[in-house]
Amino acid sequence: MTNLAHSWLSFSGPVAAAQSAGRPLVALESTIIAHGMPYPENVRTAREVEAVIRGLGAEPATIALIDGRIRIGLSNDELELLGRSDQVHKVSRRDLPAVLAGGGLGATTVAGTMICAALAGIEVFVTGGIGGVHRGAPESFDISADLQELAKTSVAVVCAGAKSILDIGLTLEYLETHGVPVLSCEQDNFAAFYTRDSGFRADFRLDDAAEQARFIRTKWDLGLVGAWC
Repeated sequence: MTNLAHSWLSFSGPVAAAQSAGRPLVALESTIIAHGMPYPENVRTAREVEAVIRGLGAEPATIALIDGRIRIGLSNDELELLGRSDQVHKVSRRDLPAVLAGGGLGATTVAGTMICAALAGIEVFVTGGIGGVHRGAPESFDISADLQELAKTSVAVVCAGAKSILDIGLTLEYLETHGVPVLSCEQDNFAAFYTRDSGFRADFRLDDAAEQARFIRTKWDLGLVGAWC
């Protein structure tokens, strides 16, 4: 991370302390808080997810854009702000400069969160479902920016597959073309958000967390940029 990029980041106290102590950090997106669920369920769910991560020995770092800064780790008041406001921008790679420069309030998508996590030195990101290739994409070219980010940004993305409304087969073809390995855990098939089985197999099955860590570390040690999901 360059000093210039670092100047846009603000770390919460708990995240800064965990990073200084060498404790594991897990990035979380904020779009689901601002745009995915109604208030107050959105804020309650965000706090529950953070509590689960803390209970497993890591520090959660929910990411959002507030007052012209990339916030790495949110306070309760900041979670409430995201959950209540109806003026929250949805922020992917395209939108980051505009929202930051304008000092607006922004909730990060999968792609946006990956970029911010990488800037902050966080290598693991947990989300629900990634975006993908939409049905009818051969005519509409409607393909989520998440997929390009998975190919270019080196953050491990732990997720429940791709959203079920998408063309799962074409999504997996896109990931294969761009060299993004798809791993499954405790099952052979790729998930589809709320559904464990999308009808398509994952590239590899690794049930052990240590094996998964060795896989991604080997990928990055070889200079192969990008994520796995």
